[in-house]
Amino acid sequence: MPVTQRQITLVQNSFAKVEPIAEQAADIFYTKLFEYDPKLKPLFKSDIKAQGRKLMATLKVATAGLNDLDTLVPVLHQLAERHVNYGVKAADFTPVGNALLYALHQGLGNQFTDEVRQAWVDVFRLISTTMKDHSFS
Repeated sequence: MPVTQRQITLVQNSFAKVEPIAEQAADIFYTKLFEYDPKLKPLFKSDIKAQGRKLMATLKVATAGLNDLDTLVPVLHQLAERHVNYGVKAADFTPVGNALLYALHQGLGNQFTDEVRQAWVDVFRLISTTMKDHSFS
C-alpha cells in the first residue's frame, strides 16, 4: 500500500487544479455520493454547502500532509473518531472514494489521466485504511 513520491506529487498538483472550483467539486461529490448510496444522506445533518467546504478543507490538509505521514496519521485518526460518532461505517468508504474519483474526473477533465486516477486511488486507499484500522475495526 505504499504511495510513491510521484503519486503524492500527482495528487497534490491535481488537487491544486480543483481548488479554484472547490464549491462545484464538492457539489458534484455529494450529488454523486447520494446517487451511489442514498442511505448516506441522513448522516449529513448540517448545511451541505458548509459540509462541502469542510470536505475541501480536509482534502487540502490530507493532500498537503502526504509528505509527512507521521504528522498526518494522528489527524486521520481524529477524523476517523469523529466519523464513527457521526454514524459512518467502514463500508461507507467505498461510495465516498468512488464519488471523489468522479468529482475529480469532472473537475479535471482530460487532465484526470489514468496515472492521476491511480494515484488518487492509492492515496485514498492509504487514507481510508489508516482511518478504518484506527476506528472501524
